Amino acid sequence: PLVVAGVYVEPESARHLLAGGIVDSKRIGSDRRIAELAELVRTTPACGWEVITLGPSRYNALYAKFGNLNRLLAWGHAKIIENLLERVPDCPRALSDQFANPRELERALQSRGRTIQVDQRTKAESDIAVAAASVLARDAFVSWLADAESLWKVKLPKGASPAVTEAGKTFVNHHGREKLAEVAKMHFRTSAIVLGDL
Repeated sequence: PLVVAGVYVEPESARHLLAGGIVDSKRIGSDRRIAELAELVRTTPACGWEVITLGPSRYNALYAKFGNLNRLLAWGHAKIIENLLERVPDCPRALSDQFANPRELERALQSRGRTIQVDQRTKAESDIAVAAASVLARDAFVSWLADAESLWKVKLPKGASPAVTEAGKTFVNHHGREKLAEVAKMHFRTSAIVLGDL
């Protein structure tokens, strides 16, 4: 899936998250630890959060509509900002990891998002709110994978590797070519390899 998350913090909740061990999810190797930290974020007082999980079938449809991954990411980030601003309307500022030209996100913002300061920077995960959002996103990603494996009765490894290609071929053998879009991003090279198109 594609997962986008956002977290609103105030000084006290930021200190609580920092003391609880929140760091960029890429620095956490254990899915169990990710789940624990995600629960910390969800239960911290004065901490708002929002997660959007696009399973592959929805992702594939939206990718076809937007025609560009950066536009799709901008839409997701803008939606998170707008949703959080509904709950915390006096929030003056948002910080986003810069994943593309900053204008992509600026164009995707709606009425509420255009009234606040929206900063974008690379390595934004050094900020506690963005680090907490990365933990929530990783937790949702891992949870979706576990649910999909249970539903489809096939191992779905993360990333892009020979193991992923083999898992994709096993999935197609069990469920058919047309169902691959339920578990894979179809514009990725790996999907073309799985289907024998490359």
